[in-house]
Amino acid sequence: MLIRREAAADVPAIAEAHAAAFGRDVEKDLVTALRATSAWLPRLSLVAEDAGRVVGHVVCTRAHVAETPVLGLGPLGVLPARQRTGVGSALMHAVLAAAEALDERVVVLLGHADYYPRFGFEPAAGLGIESPDPAWGNHFQARRLSTYDTSVRGPFAYAHPFNEL
Repeated sequence: MLIRREAAADVPAIAEAHAAAFGRDVEKDLVTALRATSAWLPRLSLVAEDAGRVVGHVVCTRAHVAETPVLGLGPLGVLPARQRTGVGSALMHAVLAAAEALDERVVVLLGHADYYPRFGFEPAAGLGIESPDPAWGNHFQARRLSTYDTSVRGPFAYAHPFNEL
């Protein structure tokens, strides 16, 4: 398996991976909408390719904590036949390493409270990062990167397509 940056030719396969992974079009449509905004960060849109086929995708887009630019992670989608085979973990490690190399401060996501801590995520509230929806509780998580500092505090805002779908 190869983890690499998304190429233009991958767009249909990425859409297919998200639709299949989630059994609906919301995440597929979200990626399409994000791709059309200034929040899209091509260096942080990664695919997992196996035998020439895209089997998974992850993306981080520009988000903010108060006025501080940070990253919002998601969606992360893996074809159902390849779930629980390490594809999602490989994508997570790769996108976090890429974010680290780009000197980003923090990555924020909404996800399973028992899954993401293995990648260093913790409840965002503990870092002073306020969730857009208090009902998210510990599912709203953040991962500090090397350039993180404690001044990154306040309300979190995803790129606007997250609020439209």
